[in-house]
Amino acid sequence: MSAFVDEAQLNVRGGDGGAGCVSFRREGPVAYGGPNGGDGGKGGDVWIVADRNVASLLAFRDHPHRRAADGVHGKGKDLHGRRGEDLIVSVPEGTVARDMYTGEVLADLVNHGDKWLAAEGGRGGRGNAKFLNNRRRAPSFAEQGEVGRERWLKLELKLMADVALVGFPNVGKSTFISAVSAAKPKIANYPFTTLEPHLGVVRIDDATEFVMADIPGLIEGASEGRGLGHQFLRHVERARVLCFLVDLAALDGVEPDDQLATLRRELGNYRPELLERPALVVGTKTDSATAEAVAAWPHMSMSAVTMHNVRTVTGALARLVAQARDTEPVEEATVIVRPEPEHAWVEQIGEGEYRVHGRAAERAVALNDVSSPESLSYIDERLAKLGVPRMLARAGATEGDVVWIAEFSFEYAPDL
Repeated sequence: MSAFVDEAQLNVRGGDGGAGCVSFRREGPVAYGGPNGGDGGKGGDVWIVADRNVASLLAFRDHPHRRAADGVHGKGKDLHGRRGEDLIVSVPEGTVARDMYTGEVLADLVNHGDKWLAAEGGRGGRGNAKFLNNRRRAPSFAEQGEVGRERWLKLELKLMADVALVGFPNVGKSTFISAVSAAKPKIANYPFTTLEPHLGVVRIDDATEFVMADIPGLIEGASEGRGLGHQFLRHVERARVLCFLVDLAALDGVEPDDQLATLRRELGNYRPELLERPALVVGTKTDSATAEAVAAWPHMSMSAVTMHNVRTVTGALARLVAQARDTEPVEEATVIVRPEPEHAWVEQIGEGEYRVHGRAAERAVALNDVSSPESLSYIDERLAKLGVPRMLARAGATEGDVVWIAEFSFEYAPDL
């Protein structure tokens, strides 16, 4: 039996773009014709897609790296390289992707088919045919392909369920869900038997069914992170209906009313809006509780062991689920898109040392040969059009300072 994993780290990297080609036509008597080097293909993108057929994040626990295919290099005779194949990374519905270092939510994939571009592939380099102009009749350089974007993500799964069972450890949640569905959680008479959520489909009749989640037991202080509180509470967030299970024969002596008050308090401290969800309060273990305790209980009660009142409880839950489904708005995926700026900007990184940022500036120096006068002239032209010399002057650069653009460095000259 596979383990349930609801948190994982994921490293995604887009494919590298293919390099442009330097080539010239050689046809019959024309020994050295015009340029005909093709462009490199774009690197593949990495997409994260919500898939209802994926149940947990287990696939990333031991294998966290995912990389898309590289683009193919360009060739002569104006042959462009093939684009790298995109990589689809399937995750369960309800997966949240965060930046691993800042914790910022980047995507919240709620429904089947929701997708997010996690790592873009690098653009392919242009072949020397693209650099032909009236002044440059035989360009002898081409662009290298861009490196694919890379990032580390933290994935969190929030279970999608119609009903979440909420209660203290050993209150009978696992017994209840195993009695009314095909789910078979581990059941034993000690706290924290359930260390991972279980989902079960409860079928009332041919037209009525709903998904029930057996959430691991809460303890007092869970909303402050005691035990595995935050991990457990996260799975309650998306449930349409809450079912509070209260032990009428509590072995630790906590009165049923006190149990219910604690459960509500922990949910309220974690997310106050959870207390506004439709909810059903049910007392459990009527087969073990005293007759006086059952009679004094003002809410529904049942025994999942003897099945006493179980159908009544599931019927009430089905009605609440139907009402919630009819009134809830369709929740859409949340995707944060922050495209990397194309324009250039300058940062001082040390005494007499500067770095020029921006994809356009990096692309200007990404040539296969930066040593020839021809390619250096092209770099000068591109940087001048981007306003880089003016930006460096405004940043305080003086003659002889070192300027970095990507992996390329040069000495700053004011007349650049």
